[in-house]
Amino acid sequence: QVQLVESGGGSVQAGESLRLSCVASGYTAGRFCMAWFRQAPGKEREGVASIDNNGRTSYADSVRLRFTISRDSAKTTLTLQMNSLEPDDTAMYYCAADFARSCVPPYWRVGSVGDFTYWGQGTQVTVSS
Repeated sequence: QVQLVESGGGSVQAGESLRLSCVASGYTAGRFCMAWFRQAPGKEREGVASIDNNGRTSYADSVRLRFTISRDSAKTTLTLQMNSLEPDDTAMYYCAADFARSCVPPYWRVGSVGDFTYWGQGTQVTVSS
């Protein structure tokens, strides 16, 4: 059974950094597309960043140059390094994955909720001004 477990959320001041982690288990190694999504109160869940087994990454325009997505060499932990955090980054952050395929084109796009099969329980990020 595939499980995704996020950690690393918290409350910070604007301009500070946080690092989110997502540990994946129960999947078969091979192709994958993994992503971070976020959902603020009253808003739809939106894609933040994605990465696949080919090393392709994509970012939402609102976080490009501030956030970095990566996966460790053992391919068990997905990370989102978030720098220069802003109050608009406040949201519940979710790890998402599909282990049957690489990310699909267009590669500039993170993807939508329906593109991913597995989801974590979420970790809260709160940024105050």
